[in-house]
Amino acid sequence: MNDRAGRRRARRLAIGTAVVLALAGMNGPWLYRFGTEKYHQYQINRPEYKAENGKWETLEFPKEFRQNTIHAALLRTGKVLLVAGSGNNQDNFNAKKFDSRIWDPVKGTIKKIPTPKDLFCTGHTQLANGNLLIAGGTKRYEKLKGDVTKAGGLMIVHNENPDEPITLPAGTKFTGKENGQTFVSKDPVVVERAEKVFDKKTGKFERNDPGLGRIYVEAQKSGRKYETGTQDNYRIQGLTGTAARNTYGIAQKLALDKKDFQGIRDAFEFDPVAEKYIKVDPMKEARWYPTLTTLSDGKILSVSGLDDIGQLVPGKNEVFDPETKKWTYLPKIRQFPTYPALFLMQNGKIFYSGANAGYGPDDVGRDPGVWDVDTNKFTKVPGLSDANMLETANTVLLPPAQDEKYMVIGGGGVGESKLSSNKTRIVDLKADSPRFVDGPTLEKGTRYPQASVLPDDTVLVSGGSEDYRGRGDSNILQARLYHPDTNTFESVADPLVGRNYHSGSLLLPDGRVMFFGSDSLYGDKANTKPGTFEQRIEIYTPPYLYRDAQPSLSGGPQTIARGASGTFTSKHASTIKKVRLIRPSASTHVTDVDQRSIALDFTVSGDKIKVNVPKNKNLVQSGWYMLFVDDDQGTPSKAQWVKVP
Repeated sequence: MNDRAGRRRARRLAIGTAVVLALAGMNGPWLYRFGTEKYHQYQINRPEYKAENGKWETLEFPKEFRQNTIHAALLRTGKVLLVAGSGNNQDNFNAKKFDSRIWDPVKGTIKKIPTPKDLFCTGHTQLANGNLLIAGGTKRYEKLKGDVTKAGGLMIVHNENPDEPITLPAGTKFTGKENGQTFVSKDPVVVERAEKVFDKKTGKFERNDPGLGRIYVEAQKSGRKYETGTQDNYRIQGLTGTAARNTYGIAQKLALDKKDFQGIRDAFEFDPVAEKYIKVDPMKEARWYPTLTTLSDGKILSVSGLDDIGQLVPGKNEVFDPETKKWTYLPKIRQFPTYPALFLMQNGKIFYSGANAGYGPDDVGRDPGVWDVDTNKFTKVPGLSDANMLETANTVLLPPAQDEKYMVIGGGGVGESKLSSNKTRIVDLKADSPRFVDGPTLEKGTRYPQASVLPDDTVLVSGGSEDYRGRGDSNILQARLYHPDTNTFESVADPLVGRNYHSGSLLLPDGRVMFFGSDSLYGDKANTKPGTFEQRIEIYTPPYLYRDAQPSLSGGPQTIARGASGTFTSKHASTIKKVRLIRPSASTHVTDVDQRSIALDFTVSGDKIKVNVPKNKNLVQSGWYMLFVDDDQGTPSKAQWVKVP
C-alpha cells in the first residue's frame, strides 16, 4: 500500500468514526442506518472523493433484454457483444434458448442477436479483420451423481487394421467379454487406421500401433445392476470378418458417477458490422472451456477444453487459418487444464502463466512456462508462490506491453477447494533467467479477481470471492489500482456488486470499465439458499475522468502499418505525455489473453501528434486497436479506432 493510499485510508477512517459517534445519539437503529447511508452517498459523490477514488454505477437492462452474460467482447464499432448461450441454465439448454446481446455504451441501446448454438463456456479472440472468432460451447450439461440413471462412461475403440479407418455409427453396441454387459454409443466415431512401426536401425517391421477413437457409451437400461466395476474388453456387435478381428473397445468402470459437461466443435466469426454470427469450419475436437490465442503467423491456437464425451481433450491442440477458415492439428501433443492463460510473446513463443479456470488433473499441465509451439519445447518458469492455487487466478500483461512483465493475481485450489491466495506474482520475461517474484498482496485470498489495463498504465483489480463461487457470502467488495512503476496498490472506491464465477471486465473506448456477470453457488452465508445470477452491468469511472477535461483527439488515419506513423489532431497536443495502443478485450472465466497496452513513440508539432507503431508483429498483432493519448495530469482522451493490417 503506498503512502498516498495509506493517508487516504486514515482520513476515511477518521471521517467514518466521527459519523458513527454523531449518529449514535439518534436513538434508533433505523435512524442510524438511514443517516449513515445518506452520509455515505454524500461522501462518495463529492467531486474531491471521485477525483481520488472514482465512482461505480449499476445499469439494469429492461427485463426483455436481461440475460446471464458469461462472455463479453469489445467490438471495433465501440459496442459490446454480451454472450450467454444457455447461461448456465439447463432449462434454457433444454429449450434451445441461446442468447446474445449487443450493447452500445454510448447510446445505451440493446439488441437481441440470434445465437445459433449454445455458446455457454466457449472460447473467443479478436481477429485481424475485426471479427471475433468464437469456438466451442456446450453439447450436454453435467449430470451430478444421483441424477444419473444409466451407467456410462468413456469407451476407447481400437482399430488394429493398418489399411483403413473404420466408422462406427451412433447406436453401436459394445458387449463386455468378462462382465457380459452391453453399452450403446451416443454418437458416431471415426477410428483411424493402425500405424505400422518399424525398427529404426534395421527397418524391420515390429508391430501395428492401433488407431484410437473415444466415444461415450451408456447402458441400455437404468439401474445400478448395469454398472461395471473394473476394466474390460468389449466386442463390437454387427462387425464381421476383418473388421470384427481388428476392432474392439476397452473401458474402465462404467458407472452412475457424475458426468461432466460435453463440448461442441462448432466455430463462428461474429461480424461487428452486420452484427451476426457467421459459421466457419468446425474444430477437429469438441471443446468446452477452451482458450483461443493468436500465434505469430496470425493463425489462432485452440487449446484444452472438455470434449464431446466430457473428457479433457488429450493434448490435441489445433490452429485456425483466418484465410482458409479451416482448422488443422498441431503435430505434437501438449496438455493444459481448461481455460489456460496463454499469451503471445515478442519472440513468437507462448507464455503460460499457470492460471486456469478449472477442469483437468492437478498434476498435468499446471506448471507455468514458455512454450515453443513449433518445437513443442516447454521451459518452466520457477518461483511462483501459492503454486497449488492457480485455478480461478487472473493473469494480465502489465503495461506497457514492451516490458513483457506479467502479473498473476489471486487464485484458489483445484476444484471446489476452500483454498484461496492473496498473492500477486510478477515475472519479467525479458530477464536472462525469468523467475516469479511476489508483488503487493491482496487484503484477502481472492478467487475470480478481475483485471483491466487502463490507458494511464495502471491496472484496475476488483471483485472476486474468498471461497469457491462466493460460498459463505464471501464476495469481496474492494477495488484497487496497481501502479507498475512503483509496484504498489492504491485503494479506490468499492464496487457495489459482488462478482465471482462467470464474471468479467473490459475497458471501454471512453476510458471507463464495464463489469458483467457473477454466478454465486448460494444466496446466503449459511449456504442454504440457491444463488441467483447477477444480470446487472456495473460501470467504473476511474479517478482520471474526474480530474480535468479529457484531451481531444481526432483527424488521424484509420489504418497504420507496423513500422509506420500516423498524425492526429488535438487542441491539447502540447500537454500530451503518453500515447497507448490498446487491444480490445474478450473476457470470460478470469481469462482475457487479448488485452495489451502498447506504448507508442510520438512527436508534437502545434496541434498535431505524430505517432509511430512498433515493427514487431508479435508485439503489435494485426487487428483493430484503441488509440489513447494521456495528458500531463494522467487524463486519457476518448479512443480513436485504428487498424494495424
